[in-house]
Amino acid sequence: MNFDNVIKVRKNKTVYRDGDTCIKLFNTPEYSKADVLNEALNQARIETTGLNVAGIREVTMVDDKWAIVLDYIPGKTLEELMIENPEKKQEYLELFVDLQLSVHAQKCPTLTRLKDKMRNKISQTTLDATTKYELHHRLEGMPKHNKVCHGDFNPSNIIITDDGTPYIIDWAHVTQGNASADAARTFLLFSLAGDQETAKQYLDIFCKKSDTARQYVQKWIPIVAASQSVKGNEHERELLLSWVDVVDYE
Repeated sequence: MNFDNVIKVRKNKTVYRDGDTCIKLFNTPEYSKADVLNEALNQARIETTGLNVAGIREVTMVDDKWAIVLDYIPGKTLEELMIENPEKKQEYLELFVDLQLSVHAQKCPTLTRLKDKMRNKISQTTLDATTKYELHHRLEGMPKHNKVCHGDFNPSNIIITDDGTPYIIDWAHVTQGNASADAARTFLLFSLAGDQETAKQYLDIFCKKSDTARQYVQKWIPIVAASQSVKGNEHERELLLSWVDVVDYE
């Protein structure tokens, strides 16, 4: 394996290109074996849906560190294209939402249920018992769906090849559940990046294309924010928990 060509560096992991493969190397030997194997399993399951994704080659160890080897998809991320062509922002956001809706149109019954994952995450938060109770109550009251939800759908996880074919990558957080929860997560990702304008623009397009009431997606925001607050840095946790605090519970 060749580790000279770094594609992306993220917390606890680095992605390298090696010929026609990319290697996601988890940087610490202590990285959870269960998490790595679950991510690989999620990737394999999503391949069966027929969506354009990077095929998984193998799961291995390199110097006592876990690694997942996948097909390398040549092209630029949608995030890069947005930066290079700001005049096309609306067009790119339309494509972005279309791709997300194509994910939501899929079914994959073997995936973890979104509600189960969020229920566990909320229980792990540092929120007080009353707030946790309200969040659990709201979560249980939301409609049960079984649509594929990416869980980290943002422009950096979309690769556009030279011939214009879009690929969706990084399925570590995929679940099956309610599409509006997935949209709430994407809205929060834009917000966490400090881009409130794009967050609002995205939500407008998503609600229009999916014929979903904005209020319905917004009802998911405190639930999703709370569940995401158990990971990430302190600054992100504070921002996410602020989304929990500003909502009036019914």
